[in-house]
Amino acid sequence: MAGELFSYQKAEQLLNPEREEVVPINQVVDLLDLHGNEKVIDLGAGNGYLTIPIAKKTEDRVVAVDIQQEMLEELADRAAEQGLENIDRMPSGIDYLNFPDNSFQRGVAAFVFYEVDQLENALKEIHRVISEEGRLLIMEWEKSGNEEGPPLDVRLPKEALQEKLENAGFSVSNGNLNTNVYYLIAEKEKHFKTIGTDL
Repeated sequence: MAGELFSYQKAEQLLNPEREEVVPINQVVDLLDLHGNEKVIDLGAGNGYLTIPIAKKTEDRVVAVDIQQEMLEELADRAAEQGLENIDRMPSGIDYLNFPDNSFQRGVAAFVFYEVDQLENALKEIHRVISEEGRLLIMEWEKSGNEEGPPLDVRLPKEALQEKLENAGFSVSNGNLNTNVYYLIAEKEKHFKTIGTDL
């Protein structure tokens, strides 16, 4: 069973300066391996904790996807305050993404997958919209006893999530931001077409 949706009414918690200790923004941006011209999708963007710093690192568009319109409205206000004009907002879940195939060179999903009911479907959909040789960065809570984060019974074990990503067609590596948060780097490998020849 998926975890409970994080309410927009607690959105200010997402911008608490102490969150930097849990999710260091510079480290996240480094893991995305941005070169400055990538189109990025932020899945479960909330009010833009990661969206805004990512938008500052690329000249292309950053699309913030969140199921809660209220979160996206707060994100729009924050982006306007900082003069950012390359952020688009899409109110949507992540199990259906209304974008063409291979639309994004990078994707990020922070503490989102444990909330998703049809996770396998969502991962296939994400794989579809990430371009060849693109990269998806996922962050989730370790299944540890730390009080921070959602209840232990809804957290996704690193190994299980990595297997689901591999089944969706990604090649995956993993690591930890800290003792309570792990990350997975899921890369969409280039598809080589075999060209038949007549003998």
